[in-house]
Amino acid sequence: MMMWPNFFLQEEDGWRGPGRRRAHGQQSPRLSPEREGKMKLLLLLAAVGGTLAVLAVGTEFWVELNTYKANGSAVCDAAHLGLWKMCTKRLWQADVPAGRETCGPAELPGEANCTYFKFFTTGENARIFQRTTKKEVNLAAAVIAMLSLTVMALGCLSIIMVLSKGAEFLLRVGAICFGLSGLLLLGSLAVFRLSVSALLESASAAPRAPALAYEYSWSLACGLAAGLVLLLAGGCFLLLALPARPWGTLCPRQGPRGS
Repeated sequence: MMMWPNFFLQEEDGWRGPGRRRAHGQQSPRLSPEREGKMKLLLLLAAVGGTLAVLAVGTEFWVELNTYKANGSAVCDAAHLGLWKMCTKRLWQADVPAGRETCGPAELPGEANCTYFKFFTTGENARIFQRTTKKEVNLAAAVIAMLSLTVMALGCLSIIMVLSKGAEFLLRVGAICFGLSGLLLLGSLAVFRLSVSALLESASAAPRAPALAYEYSWSLACGLAAGLVLLLAGGCFLLLALPARPWGTLCPRQGPRGS
């Protein structure tokens, strides 16, 4: 009696065998070693741009605001701010370089007070040296920067899927994502510059506001470099996604001329 179950099990295995073999025989198309190496190199370039972008968005040294030293006191005030928070610092004038007319740089040791912008939570504007931020412009710069990081993450995921699964149709998606991420990050920098201009112009409402000098700092430089690197990576990925035949028609090979 035990032979019949074994017989049916063998028949079931034999019936499923070819299907299973066909399923196991289907493999995802593999990239050529040369093409895979180019993608990995470009992904490394995009990773450098992504690291610079995260460093820029996460730090608050986008712009420094400095008062002038000639105030008859042993201390002077400086501030630096980014997309999310600002820090005011009281520095000793003896620590400020002698040839510098304004207080700073902000990296000098001193009494610091850092606060996050309240317009992300309560909608209130911030006050810096009797000047008022324009929250709509600051919020726009922060939102555009976060969109840039999100699109960049989608681009990385697309390229990883191409390398791991051979889904080459995602190569153009990754190229567009990286290029769009770079454009959004550069747009965030431009909007932030508008917010700085609006902050400085708000001094007209406060006649006793101290005179300020401003200079853009290393966080903004990192953002600028990240935007350019991401644009470069997106363009290179897009060139890699183009078929080889159009390049052959644009640049045909010239054979040896006959006599």
